[in-house]
Amino acid sequence: MKTEDLNNKKFPAGSFEFAQMDATIHDKKFDTKPVGSFQSAMRRFAKNKSSIVAGVIIVLLILFAIIGVEVSHYEVDFVDKDYTNYLPKVHGLEWIGWDGSRKVTITEAEYWSYVAMAKETGHNPILEVYDHYDIETVYGKLKQKKHFYDVKIDTYATAGNMFKTVTDEEYAAIQKYQDEHNIQIIYPAFPVASKDQAASLDQYNANMWYEILDTKGVKKGIPVGVKEDRSDVDFVAKYIAFRGYDEATGLPRDGYTSKMTIEEGERQYEYGIRKQNSWYIRVNAYDYFTYKYGNEPEFWFGTNQYGQDVFTRLAAGARFSLLLAVCVATINFVVGAIIGCLEGYYGGVFDITMQRIVEILSRLPSYAVFTLFNLHLAHKIGAIPSLMFAFIVTGWIGPSETLRMQFYRFKNQEYVLAARTLGARDGRLMFKHILPNAIGTVITSSVLAIPGVIGAESTLSYLNIVNLNSDKITSVGTLLSGGQAVMQSYPHIILFPALFLSLLMICFNLFGNGLRDAFNPQLRGTEG
Repeated sequence: MKTEDLNNKKFPAGSFEFAQMDATIHDKKFDTKPVGSFQSAMRRFAKNKSSIVAGVIIVLLILFAIIGVEVSHYEVDFVDKDYTNYLPKVHGLEWIGWDGSRKVTITEAEYWSYVAMAKETGHNPILEVYDHYDIETVYGKLKQKKHFYDVKIDTYATAGNMFKTVTDEEYAAIQKYQDEHNIQIIYPAFPVASKDQAASLDQYNANMWYEILDTKGVKKGIPVGVKEDRSDVDFVAKYIAFRGYDEATGLPRDGYTSKMTIEEGERQYEYGIRKQNSWYIRVNAYDYFTYKYGNEPEFWFGTNQYGQDVFTRLAAGARFSLLLAVCVATINFVVGAIIGCLEGYYGGVFDITMQRIVEILSRLPSYAVFTLFNLHLAHKIGAIPSLMFAFIVTGWIGPSETLRMQFYRFKNQEYVLAARTLGARDGRLMFKHILPNAIGTVITSSVLAIPGVIGAESTLSYLNIVNLNSDKITSVGTLLSGGQAVMQSYPHIILFPALFLSLLMICFNLFGNGLRDAFNPQLRGTEG
């Protein structure tokens, strides 16, 4: 077709053809499904690998807080004063060193004491001997050599035996348990020469009942009969060969009293000593624990200085800290969202008044607020509600200010003006058109508020500003505070709460950054 024909709008016949002459024309469906704002945000979030990993770790930490107490052998209020500061031990993980052992240097007296424990009870505290040597010490003009051993010990066996005062019912129950499980729990008490000495057994060490050398009136702590090469341990067998048990069953007999002749003379061994309305007995700590709680002593994260299971307490503390943080963050988000939306949308006198209130509250030192609430409100409504009120007093300011700025940014945009022109009411404009565009930053700040609350609570507990410790309730910060005093000697007490808190803080920050990018309206449509 010529150019002049186009200019003169002269088209020869046959230049155009009708399409779909015999078909009814309809709107065609899109080949792809429409993508909502939330789905678009999740697609962008899925591309952030660090946020995904952080989210998985957060889920695992939350699961630990939820089911940790349920899978543990012990309750939250478990306390056993005989098992304080014990190292972590998990059956099946001994190959990675999680066996409750430690390398120490012990004296010769301690070494032979452990040997005696193993001979008598079958629980050997010494797992391996690395070296033994003499060290010369000088006291004034007196020189003396002392022998030391570098060993690996099983801390769960070092308790050995101990004295217990039990009722008639428990004494009978232990006897029955021994018969049913073919296990020895009760051992002969310290040898006494007469009944009059039985009342003063508390002065003796339950694991030092064998004879030791006495040189010039000083007990040296070395067993009688030890040769120079220190290889003779028959002294133990000499004292425990006859324990006063039934020869047919090998089990102790109730109330058995026997006499045993040794080199120094005749001694009397009491299996159970009657004291008023109770029995005074000498039991093996490991087997007595098994009888009492139904399982062998095993603490996955060890025990603290109070004899509490760190694993169970940490799970309970994590559950409490997370619940507290989620409740505080939710309340602050709701209160801050309402006030921020109203401020940003309406402005005017209401906005000016609220800004003056915000300026006053934001100038209050946070720790002063916590301290005042704890001093003047905790004794009336409890430590936990008081702590929550202290968090909420200023906690809503952050979400409020964020939404206020976002509403000032978006409320005069063209799409908002168009919606208002079409008759949309204020509520629809705020929550349908403006809030979705501002929700990204608010969600991020709310998520990050959770570790912020946990961190603040941990700091307050660590500094003893608030005390949330009880038999049934504890917190991560309380556990950190409790492990501070023994951090150098028993670092496991503070290690696991610190590790939990560190992972939680880091992962929540990474997760919050991923949510911020995912809900950023400027990135909508860039997920591909």
